[in-house]
Amino acid sequence: MISWREIDRLRKELVAHTAFSMRIALDAVQHNRMRGFLTSLGILFGVASVIAMLAIGRGAEREILEQMQLLGTNNIVVSPLVEQREGVAQEEEDEKEQKRYTPGLTMADAHSIAAVIPDVDAASGEVVLETMLTREGRRRSGKLVGVDTSYFRMLNMHLAEGTTFSDAQVTGAAPVCIIGQGVRARFFTTEEPIGRPIKVGDTWLTVVGVLQDRQVAEQTSQRLGIRDANMDVYVPLSTMLLRYRNRAQVTSRDIEQASQQFDPSNDDEQQNPAQRAERENLNQLDRIVVRVREASLVPAVAEVMQRMLSRRHNQVVDFEIVIPQLLLEQERRTRTIFNIVLGAIASISLIVGGIGIMNIMLASVLERIREIGVRRAMGATQRDILTQFLSEAVLISVAGGVAGILLGFALAIGIERLADISTIVSPLSVFVAFGVSFAVGVAFGIMPAWRAARQDPVLCLRYE
Repeated sequence: MISWREIDRLRKELVAHTAFSMRIALDAVQHNRMRGFLTSLGILFGVASVIAMLAIGRGAEREILEQMQLLGTNNIVVSPLVEQREGVAQEEEDEKEQKRYTPGLTMADAHSIAAVIPDVDAASGEVVLETMLTREGRRRSGKLVGVDTSYFRMLNMHLAEGTTFSDAQVTGAAPVCIIGQGVRARFFTTEEPIGRPIKVGDTWLTVVGVLQDRQVAEQTSQRLGIRDANMDVYVPLSTMLLRYRNRAQVTSRDIEQASQQFDPSNDDEQQNPAQRAERENLNQLDRIVVRVREASLVPAVAEVMQRMLSRRHNQVVDFEIVIPQLLLEQERRTRTIFNIVLGAIASISLIVGGIGIMNIMLASVLERIREIGVRRAMGATQRDILTQFLSEAVLISVAGGVAGILLGFALAIGIERLADISTIVSPLSVFVAFGVSFAVGVAFGIMPAWRAARQDPVLCLRYE
């Protein structure tokens, strides 16, 4: 049995032997600095590519997780499909085919989804109206959004101050609202907004709550249907339908707007696209957001919703069902493939760098044949020669790896600033890059080192 004293002696001998080999390797590298630098370039660029690739992957992962938090992982979105007509009008019409009646997306659909499908936690309708916000001489365009009380919980929208709509306010269609941080910053600069009035359209509303600041990129909001709530004003859906706009009912204002379509001076091309879309939209709701109790049940609930709404709309497909989580998962798979491609490119760079190290070390063995013979004549063993040349290969590779880590940090910062892509350099990626550079040095340096150790000392001393 080996005693602790013997183990300690072996450990000290190993440390001293390794330190001596590294010192000799360092002297050899310093003697040919330019060659060592050029040899390590392959490792340098390979490691830098690995760092940048992992930073882009981590940044994309964080961005997708943030988008999932904004959307809600268990949500389903139902949107109406507005029929588009263009081209030359057909004079002949098929009298046998009659257009089926459909009520469009209505409040009854939202109530039915929440009441009939057992796995649905909540369903909130949404109506968006382009309007003007006015207060204390300031006037600005904005969006008025009518929602249910569950809407804020489903989309993870939290209040910075105030309260949500009470049951009495929802039932009585009270003139109350919740505003975003942008509305507060522009219209309530000198006083607290809670309990203060703001004119939205032609109606004065009392502010009961302020949402927390939530920044959403325009491209992300358009692709996933996420609202940028900072410049929006939210009211109960009952308030929206009673005091502002209910497309399920025909009012005198609707008749007046319809009569303007026959006015020759009112050219359709001169209208705002938002106004034109509002005039052509006959759905009572602009959107229904449905929250499912478990994420695994989302596809099944979406299929049931498709069948139920088709029956309610007389088999007319005038709506679409979107599962945002599936869109994000598809984007995650696409970015994963992109990261794999980047990793393959980085691996090729590391292999090329390793081959360069092997080539230079083989040439170094031939150049230092006499040195090997002298060291063997002075008592050096094959293990000493093996350790010397292997240490030199590892030193070149690790030096390139450390420089590659620094370059990788610089690349990640440059990509984030120039390409507007979120990047995160994690300690794990640095550790992996350093370990890969060390492994490449060992893998591609072992053969030249073994070849140097196998040289015959007599032939080495006679070598010219």
